[in-house]
Amino acid sequence: MRVEILSEDRSGGVVLQRLTNCILKQYTQDFESYLRPHRGCGYWPSHPDEKPEPLSAGLLELLPAKLRAYDKVYAGTDIIVIVCIDSDDHDPEELMSKLKDTCRRYARDLATVIAISVEEMESWILADKNAILLAYPEADLQRLSEYEQDSICGTWEVLCDVLLREQSHRIKKIGYPAIGQYKATWAEKISKYMLPGNNVSPSFKKFELALTGAVKKVLNA
Repeated sequence: MRVEILSEDRSGGVVLQRLTNCILKQYTQDFESYLRPHRGCGYWPSHPDEKPEPLSAGLLELLPAKLRAYDKVYAGTDIIVIVCIDSDDHDPEELMSKLKDTCRRYARDLATVIAISVEEMESWILADKNAILLAYPEADLQRLSEYEQDSICGTWEVLCDVLLREQSHRIKKIGYPAIGQYKATWAEKISKYMLPGNNVSPSFKKFELALTGAVKKVLNA
């Protein structure tokens, strides 16, 4: 089985790939997963049936073209395409509906799974307390307990508070791209310990259920 993971960026993609591999191993050892990070979410293309505009690099603007390519090359094979995106300030249900429509339109012969983290991928990291403590034993458990799972609250900032405690305010002020490097480091270190069974994020559970269904369907085809 081949699994293609299309993500907004590498840090969030690393988290998803490791969780995906854990889920897949429950059903088969015969798989390979490939992470395809992009330069952010991007925007919905105004002409999705045409080639992407020059210099397009975001996930959404490239998605229709990439799905068409996957459908052309891999139709009839054991493949699952996962599209991973943060909901940010979008309504998760509306975003899910539009992504599903796009997948059905451009990759109708492939198994596709949508992974939407609410509000950011850091919400899935915050949902695994055990993994956080294994990677960062000095994490602020009081601040973690104050976090309402999958709430719209500035999720990466909460994770920053949990991991860096009184130093977090300094990191929040430095801006991008430096913040992106911190987020990548946190994702890399913590995701090594993350397990699907320990994750309490409702949006992750939706993804896990969808991926499990797709895996069973592909294996039984």
